[in-house]
Amino acid sequence: VQLQASGGGLVRAGDSLTLSCLASGRTFSSYAMGWFRQDPGKERDFVAHISGSDSRIQYADYVKGRFIISRDNAKNTVYLQMNSLKPEDTAVYYCGAAKDVGSTSFRYDFWGQGTEVTVSS
Repeated sequence: VQLQASGGGLVRAGDSLTLSCLASGRTFSSYAMGWFRQDPGKERDFVAHISGSDSRIQYADYVKGRFIISRDNAKNTVYLQMNSLKPEDTAVYYCGAAKDVGSTSFRYDFWGQGTEVTVSS
């Protein structure tokens, strides 16, 4: 599976932004998909994940109520809608694919290249 993340950019605090992650291959629906974020020199932190078939969803506490993860299996795409953005949301965001949902990065077998999100105050 190859993943390509897009949609990052520079926004102001309080703005919204939607990230997309396009997957190659015919088995996209069988993969759980996750979004993580990473600051330079730090670990990759869990943001949200969604299962492949039954759309089980989990969010990190610091984005709960602000971010929405969704997927369109017909388009091989997973989305991360980010609302009420804060400066502390600034990071490089990565999408990952795994055999089952998980909140730790080592569970993910495939990663996109990352898309940078910068939130100014």
